[in-house]
Formats: sequence, structure tokens, C-alpha cells
Amino acid sequence: MANHKSALKRIRSNEAKRLVNRYQHKTTRSAIKKLRESTDKKEAEKLFPTVVSMLDKLAKKNVIHANKAANLKSGLAKHVAAL
Repeated sequence: MANHKSALKRIRSNEAKRLVNRYQHKTTRSAIKKLRESTDKKEAEKLFPTVVSMLDKLAKKNVIHANKAANLKSGLAKHVAAL
């Protein structure tokens, strides 16, 4: 167990950040799944910018790697274009 006040605070703040990151990551994965399952081109084109924005935010905060975000965005763009 931590002995210093600052270490105890760090434990609390890390847990809070972990929960926020986990929520945002899960929300983004759900949005990606919804976009991949969509068969309507108009709906997919409307959803695509929001999913890209979510991925960019996760990459910026290092929740996911920047290359993974780019890879996902590329694959989703191909999916939307193929509809």
C-alpha cells in the first residue's frame, strides 16, 4: 500500500482516468461495430465522421495507438465506399 499522500492521490486519479478511458474505448468499439454492420450507405456516411472523431480522440490520449486508429479509419473508409 502507498505511504505518501501524493501516491494515494495518484492511485485515486489513475482509477478515475482508467474508468473514463474504458468507457470511451467501449463506446468507440460499439460505434465501429454499428458502422460495420450498417448496410445503408447514407446512414454509414453520416456515422463515419463521428466514429473517425472518436478514434482520433482515443489516439490523441494514447488510449489506443495512433497507427491502430489510422488502420481502423482506413478499413472503415473502404467499407463505407464499398456500400
